[in-house]
Amino acid sequence: MRWLLPVMTLWWREIVRFLRQRSRVLGALLQPLVFWLLLGAGLRASFRPPGTPEGTNYAEYFYPGVVTLALLFTAIFATISIIQDRREGFLQGVLVAPIARSGIVLGQGLGATTLALMEGLILLLLAPMAGIPLTLGGVLSALAVMAVLSFGFTSLGLAIAWKMESVQGFHSIMNLVLMPLWLLSGAFFPAEGAPGWLGWAMRVNPLTYGIAALRRCMYLDSPASAGQLPSLLLSVAVTLIFSLVMFLLAVVVAKRRPA
Repeated sequence: MRWLLPVMTLWWREIVRFLRQRSRVLGALLQPLVFWLLLGAGLRASFRPPGTPEGTNYAEYFYPGVVTLALLFTAIFATISIIQDRREGFLQGVLVAPIARSGIVLGQGLGATTLALMEGLILLLLAPMAGIPLTLGGVLSALAVMAVLSFGFTSLGLAIAWKMESVQGFHSIMNLVLMPLWLLSGAFFPAEGAPGWLGWAMRVNPLTYGIAALRRCMYLDSPASAGQLPSLLLSVAVTLIFSLVMFLLAVVVAKRRPA
């Protein structure tokens, strides 16, 4: 309990701070929807993703990527709090408390993961608008994958934020790392239609398997509609390993970084 209480306190603090910032809520939720409306509608008539079943339009194909983009944006916004807490002196107060830095990273990571799931669930329930039929099993399994993905994103964000001194520098590094990961994950275009070298880059990208797992869960009752993707078991395994490695990386960076 002495270890769990600080973790849960940091988790609850992240949620309260998020809910008090309405502009942050709207920005993290509406920006992916704007991406989907503009790009999905613009490319719907002119681009059919290769490797997908007949009748799948681009708006439908792009939607799981939009859900993942919402998780990514939430991770970026949530992990900025490390830099702000350091400036305000709150982080220094937490670091001198009798709690391991792994607990600090876990509490902040769980808080950001919860926020990402709250927004991701809203977008997931809107999936029928894109032509994706949802079932209870599909929603629950998709939420599980989204939780693992969100935890991996936030852990990566925390690892970067612990080393940053300015919000501007953090944004630059996060965009440099996370946006290419997302673009080369099969969220925007499938690996089947990419050039050889780009296709290989997509296959070694761990986020490719996170997107594949999310797609397969959203089409849980009709696997053929998901298209040519890695198996669900492989995709989930790679996603779990990615999230675990990112969490361990964040813990190592937090232990080495002085207050």
